Amino acid sequence: MLTVVGVNNIPDAIRGHDTLVSPDYVDLFTVTTSRAGEKSAEEWARVVLETTPAGRSAPLLWRLLGLRLGPTPSPDYVQGWKIADRGEGWIRIEAASWFLTAHGVVQVDDRLLSVALFIRFERPIAAMIWPPVSALHRRGAAVMLGQALKSHASIETVGPHRGSRDEAS
Repeated sequence: MLTVVGVNNIPDAIRGHDTLVSPDYVDLFTVTTSRAGEKSAEEWARVVLETTPAGRSAPLLWRLLGLRLGPTPSPDYVQGWKIADRGEGWIRIEAASWFLTAHGVVQVDDRLLSVALFIRFERPIAAMIWPPVSALHRRGAAVMLGQALKSHASIETVGPHRGSRDEAS
């Protein structure tokens, strides 16, 4: 699993699907699997967030962050995150609280499944709250992605790789 953190480390192909101006935090998880293209980006988002054990428990943390979540199940929301936009091979979901705005982007092609999170701090307190939460997020996101791939028997190659940590970019 390739993991990168930092605004300047996200490929333009992923960054181009997000509309958040000047994000304060961005991370990206990418796995290579021969079966990535067998599901749409929305289907993968739902598998990761709605069917994995870690994904089903994630709304607890999101609510502690004050994220306003929509109804579940719903064709307009993925685990409470509003479907904001989608295109060929990608989907963007959004949620916000009084102190931060979050966008998630899932992108798939024939061999790659990528999940990115973009955060913008709306109030100064977010800069104090998000750093420790981001560590939980990175661990949870990797677990959710691994659970999704394992449960759907779609792992081909997953190798450890850590990208640079440039959270302040």
